Amino acid sequence: MGNCRYLAAIFLAIAVIPFHCMGVTIGGDVGYYLVDSSPSGADVHFDGQYQGTTPVTIQVYSSGTPGHTISVSMAGYQTWTQSLPGNPAAGETVPIMAVLVPLVRYGSFSITSDPSGAAIYLNGNYQGTAPLTIPNLVPGTYTLRADYSGYEPGSITDNVIAGQVTVERFTLRRILRSGSVTVISTPSGAYIYMDGEYEGRTPLTVSDITPGTHTIELDASGFYDWKTTVSVTDGSSQVVTATLSPIPVTASGWIEISSKPGGASILLDGVPKGLTPAQGARTLDNVLAGDHTVKLQLAGYQDYTTMVNVKGSTTSYISASLSPTPISTVTPATGTLSVASAPSGANVLVDNVFRGVSPVTLDGIPPGTRTVKLQLSGYRDWSMEIQVQAGIITPVNAVLESVPSPQPTKSGILPLGALAALALLLVFRKRVRDLPLNPGKKPRS
Repeated sequence: MGNCRYLAAIFLAIAVIPFHCMGVTIGGDVGYYLVDSSPSGADVHFDGQYQGTTPVTIQVYSSGTPGHTISVSMAGYQTWTQSLPGNPAAGETVPIMAVLVPLVRYGSFSITSDPSGAAIYLNGNYQGTAPLTIPNLVPGTYTLRADYSGYEPGSITDNVIAGQVTVERFTLRRILRSGSVTVISTPSGAYIYMDGEYEGRTPLTVSDITPGTHTIELDASGFYDWKTTVSVTDGSSQVVTATLSPIPVTASGWIEISSKPGGASILLDGVPKGLTPAQGARTLDNVLAGDHTVKLQLAGYQDYTTMVNVKGSTTSYISASLSPTPISTVTPATGTLSVASAPSGANVLVDNVFRGVSPVTLDGIPPGTRTVKLQLSGYRDWSMEIQVQAGIITPVNAVLESVPSPQPTKSGILPLGALAALALLLVFRKRVRDLPLNPGKKPRS
């Protein structure tokens, strides 16, 4: 029985030797799975084996046993799992993107208002009056509204984050009713300007005035300009009476100039006269009576030109709204890579992210230094840092270097098999030599 076990071991060794001598490799050519996730940095397990964190490339034999399982996990997110029925083809890179779903935890809003006691609505549903805490909210985006009688309603859109309290404060603005001012002058027919804006001629009631302090100016030919301030209260009606003083006829007057925005250069009949202020107006003194050309210039805006007739001892008003210069081009925010390789068909990765197969044109590449890598089965990886500029197509041309295929040599493998067989034969011969010649008798002591 023992001899049979020895013979079986010998035959098993001899049966295994040819496979080693022939240099057989299980699996054949390789392909790749490029696994990424959102968010990135998640742990990747392939067929139960840890492979690293996303993004990660997994090598698979194309002719190996098909069917695999990938799982992607990260703290605070549900584990993502996918079954892969086959294998990638030789040299093929199959991209896999795992979108991780956060584990549901609740958050809350803590809401106050000024004035206190505003009614609070969450996505249109009444919740109570401030100060108020709204608990047990699923993470996401919500719209809050605060209402208080006599005040303009307030609205806020914000996010609820799991395990956190989002603090919101509504500062409501009181609703003010407009007032009115009736302006009467002696003589009548004077031009009325409120806060620099023409309103009409006296007598006149100016309505829909926002509560607050306002400036009223009257201008009448042959009379000194008249100016006052008036405080308009909530819903009030007031009367302003002005008696204009006659002035001697002179040969000059004034031009008061304002612009939106301020800072514009003033040219009076082509002569520089300073800049318009950021607020208010600039007054040009001692302007000869008659017609004049006023031009306003400001970088980024179209020139503004108007004619003004100046009368003696009278102020003429110019209020200009400058128009921005049209923008004909918009500077792109990203660049483009045009990638080619010899031979073609290489996988193209930008900053280690798979973007396609050469030749390929890649748009939407952020400006800056980018690492471009090309991979092709049977060739060495090619890599280079490329400077990408916004709005520019940058060419990338790669010449791939082939990798020589290893050739099995019998001279290096057969001696190992022969040595193993010889060792087994020597052991067998020693065992045979030690056996008794007559199995039925015991050897003499």
